Amino acid sequence: MISLKPHLITADGHKKLTEELNYLRTDGREALADRLHNAFQDGQDDDFVENAELEAARNELSFMEGRIVELEEILNNYQIIEESSDPHDFLRVGDWVTVVEDGYDEEERYHLVGPAEADPTKGRISVESPLGKALIGSKVSDVVKVKAPNGILEFRILGMG
Repeated sequence: MISLKPHLITADGHKKLTEELNYLRTDGREALADRLHNAFQDGQDDDFVENAELEAARNELSFMEGRIVELEEILNNYQIIEESSDPHDFLRVGDWVTVVEDGYDEEERYHLVGPAEADPTKGRISVESPLGKALIGSKVSDVVKVKAPNGILEFRILGMG
């Protein structure tokens, strides 16, 4: 039997993913079924005219069913990232970190999470991303290097927590 490594998620992330899955399985499917039905009915009047709404609804159905499968996979094999208040010197999954990129003054604060919860626009970066990988195991005042498309970027760790 193949053992896949569990998806790392926070308790809050588990709640959000479970809510999303429940919505997609119920209200999401129902709304899309109505949309498909209406688009199909509208298309009955146009024998040879391409029905763009029906095609768009079919594409959305495909995307939604794929997301349901993805969420089921995550929620069937996960490990909760325990938020710990015990002092530690090195960054680990679940920690908050403040960094500054070399050559810039603006500080950036990130929550190190598993890939299933990553959302860089909300400050949640995956521990499997280049920056996340570089930060894990580092400590305050360390400089980590990240390979980016435009070269190597350096980030100084200013704080944890």
